[in-house]
Amino acid sequence: QVQLVESGGGLVQAGGSLRLSCAASGPTFSSIGMGWFRQAPGKEREFVSAISWSGRSTYYADSVKGRFTISGDNAKNTVYLQMNRLKPEDTAVYYCAATTLRYYVGYTLSRSYDYWGQGTQVTVSS
Repeated sequence: QVQLVESGGGLVQAGGSLRLSCAASGPTFSSIGMGWFRQAPGKEREFVSAISWSGRSTYYADSVKGRFTISGDNAKNTVYLQMNRLKPEDTAVYYCAATTLRYYVGYTLSRSYDYWGQGTQVTVSS
């Protein structure tokens, strides 16, 4: 089965940077894009960023715009999230996800995504 594996999370001070990576393994599949979501304790999972392989369009939540940058390689179903100027409110478990056309209704919606990683913890101390 398809697996997405995230890495790169950790503990960082406010103002610092982290780079998350996500790679797919298992059966080959064709995604139309990949994204990152996060979930803080006691809160619902929220959209962070996504990239469309067609035209390389990128999407960001307002809360991370200008601080986070998404990139990736569609041939390898790999996606990265460079996070700069981190804030304590960025603390969450970060999940990567991949979307095909099967459920797609928009890159910012979690129900668009077929495959999910197990998550990586990002903790930003003040």
